Amino acid sequence: MAVATSEAQTTSRSTRGGGGHQVRKLLRMNWLGGIAGWIWLVIVMIPLYWIVVTSFKDQSAFFSQNPLALPSAPTWDNYKLVIENDFPRYFLNSVIITVGTVVPAVAISFMASYAIIRGAGSRFLGGVMGLFLLGLAIPLQAVIIPVYLLIIKMQLYDSLLALILPSIAFAIPLSVLVLTNFIRDVPKELFESMRVDGASEWQMLYSLALPLTRPALVTVSIYNGLFVWNGFLLPLILTQSPEKRTLPLALWTFQGQFSVNVPAVLASVVLTALPIVILYAIGRRQLLSGLTAGFSR
Repeated sequence: MAVATSEAQTTSRSTRGGGGHQVRKLLRMNWLGGIAGWIWLVIVMIPLYWIVVTSFKDQSAFFSQNPLALPSAPTWDNYKLVIENDFPRYFLNSVIITVGTVVPAVAISFMASYAIIRGAGSRFLGGVMGLFLLGLAIPLQAVIIPVYLLIIKMQLYDSLLALILPSIAFAIPLSVLVLTNFIRDVPKELFESMRVDGASEWQMLYSLALPLTRPALVTVSIYNGLFVWNGFLLPLILTQSPEKRTLPLALWTFQGQFSVNVPAVLASVVLTALPIVILYAIGRRQLLSGLTAGFSR
């Protein structure tokens, strides 16, 4: 009995010793990872810092001062110049197109995902899911000419609706793929209990599936919003008049218009990216929970 106890103590000490060694090794790895993370943060932040600082300089200070030095006399003239060149109109166009794309695309994708999961085993719904997955394999650049011809036939060329409809079509496949994975994780017993209580499919959709998949809905909404907000190819091909320009297309125009005035170009970059930064600051918690929920389930 004493021998067994001694062996157990020896094994326990060796286990604790090995565990301590692993902990120390993990701490060393965390230090290396932390240092690498800080280095990467500095590399990423330097260009962003340069863009913001330079946007508050005038042209003479831009060419004479250190690029990373703070402006000796900060000025808002660059922002004023950009805003006076129809920036509010381009901003409103981007907001209309983004909201007009994200809201219908997420709503359609959510209902389609619910129907696919609840109708599992149906050949028709399985074919619909395969069709959505096929949409992921088709890049926008490959179908831009057919989309252009369809918009011309529908007499929608040079309109905001010409940008909204194709954007909805390209936002649905990935949204369906993400939302189906989340709805599939909802326990079937919850649906069955609501069914016993007399709830309809619409009631289960909005009372059960919607609250439980809210992180995924926020995630796909922000992702699709970023995709549409930064979209350049569709506005370039499907619009012509300056009144229908979006921010990325206007930014490209500003680059040609203010090619010598670099601070003004960077001021337009800051104004274009600012709404995305604010949106991320507001919804980052929901976005992170939606991105990590699939790994924790």
